[in-house]
Amino acid sequence: MSDSDKIDHIESEEVDTEQIQPDDEADREHYLKSLFEAVFFLSNEPVPVSFFVKNFMIDPTHAKIIIDSLVDEYEERDGGIRLAELSNGYQFVTNAKLAEQLRHALGLKKRESLSKGMLETLAIIAYKQPITLADIDELRGASSRMMVANLMKRNLVKPVGRKELPGRPLAYGTTDEFLRYFGLSKLSDLPKLSEIKEFSLDTE
Repeated sequence: MSDSDKIDHIESEEVDTEQIQPDDEADREHYLKSLFEAVFFLSNEPVPVSFFVKNFMIDPTHAKIIIDSLVDEYEERDGGIRLAELSNGYQFVTNAKLAEQLRHALGLKKRESLSKGMLETLAIIAYKQPITLADIDELRGASSRMMVANLMKRNLVKPVGRKELPGRPLAYGTTDEFLRYFGLSKLSDLPKLSEIKEFSLDTE
């Protein structure tokens, strides 16, 4: 399926933006940013940079600059929605801080909480990915097969390939749902391990 096929309600025919955008550079940037924002609003799926390159005849670097600007604007605004970077593109998501209120108001089913063992396993995968089950077991000091299976059922982790080791074991990583679950835009938004250790020491 092509990038344009994934975007609902958006014409897939290429648009020459040079013919319809304003002449003034500042106005042109505002026009393009508004155009990108409208695409994200209309799309039910993450939109990759390549969609804008293909359909609006824009340079990839320029497209990324515009998207990053939108991400920053929504982040600084700290409103009800954010533009999140997922593994296969960018998508509008609701602010994680509003999750409980939205679930209550809209009658949405509350997410099942994760057990201590599942959280521990998920943290190891998030920081060490791609990582094999054997390595997870070694770090936890316990079998993690059921933990990984339950995390996969919740679509928080997934197989991401195989390690070049004897038997070519599966390696696991986090999913886009993992980012949504914890209100993250990208994996680099995870707190540094050193910060977590310092916090743990301060609270002991």
